[in-house]
Amino acid sequence: METLMPKQSVLVAGGAGYIGSHVVKMLDRQGFHPVTFDNLSLGCREAVTCGSFVQGDLGHNADLEKLFQKHRFAAVLHFAAFIDVGESVLNPAKYYLNNVAYTLNLLETMRRHQVNHFIFSSTAAIYGIPHQPRLSETHPCAPINPYGETKLIVEKILRDYDAAYGLKSIALRYFNAAGGDPDGVIKNFKTRDSNLIPIVLRSLKNPTSCVTIFGTDYPTPDGTCIRDYIHIEDLGAAHVLALEQLLQGKDSAQYNLGNGNGFSVREVIHAAEKVTGLKVNVIEGGRRAGDPPILIADSTKAKQQLGWKPHYFELETMLAHAWKALN
Repeated sequence: METLMPKQSVLVAGGAGYIGSHVVKMLDRQGFHPVTFDNLSLGCREAVTCGSFVQGDLGHNADLEKLFQKHRFAAVLHFAAFIDVGESVLNPAKYYLNNVAYTLNLLETMRRHQVNHFIFSSTAAIYGIPHQPRLSETHPCAPINPYGETKLIVEKILRDYDAAYGLKSIALRYFNAAGGDPDGVIKNFKTRDSNLIPIVLRSLKNPTSCVTIFGTDYPTPDGTCIRDYIHIEDLGAAHVLALEQLLQGKDSAQYNLGNGNGFSVREVIHAAEKVTGLKVNVIEGGRRAGDPPILIADSTKAKQQLGWKPHYFELETMLAHAWKALN
């Protein structure tokens, strides 16, 4: 009788959140055993459809120690961060504590238990105001909000941890995650969201809700901010590829993840109306602190070095999958 090899366990910190829960499902599908660790402050237990679940907090060293004593992890994927740009401007202390200090707790626990592979959920916000239409990884990093600063600080920490301790990492710099589970298995249980697409779609479930456009005087064709939206399935696939690359002994790296297309706030709203057949109630407001006018990815490096191939490019497809996840 053939003996099956035991599955490699990987820790998914923040695996009950929007992106983490999709990656958990993909890891399970690829033959890993994902162990989700989440305090459920923003995530939802029902979103974790595979592997094991442990409720705990990165701010509590005892929780981490117990977790690492119980499991021998091949790698750690880290999604547990606060991501609301506006909130980070108003309350930077909250962001530096959770996104930086608690990440250090996790990294130090990894060091104690000799876990040397780390996938980091980073962001395009580390670049700040773009100097060119499409941003590659060589673009200068000059964040204009505390959220972006916290992610850049962690990337710097990871470079130092590699040089000093041999801890290998891949930082995946997301543009705007969008869409939902095409299978309809994972639902979007979040009641509060800071990203445009879920805000627009949730507003359609309540006829009295309105969507505020923050700034209509940007230097863009329709005056509203332009963003690069990447489907959650394409985003998740990159994490699995990054994990496999590290486990094969490759060096640390940083990769942009976007689809290379930009859509304005008004374009997103119009596409949502087309997909759902419902009318979005819009309020035009002033600019929001910390928002650059345009962010579009150049993901050539990820395609060439990771072998990453995005499959979902159409905004309407992303909206349709996101709408399905809400219903």
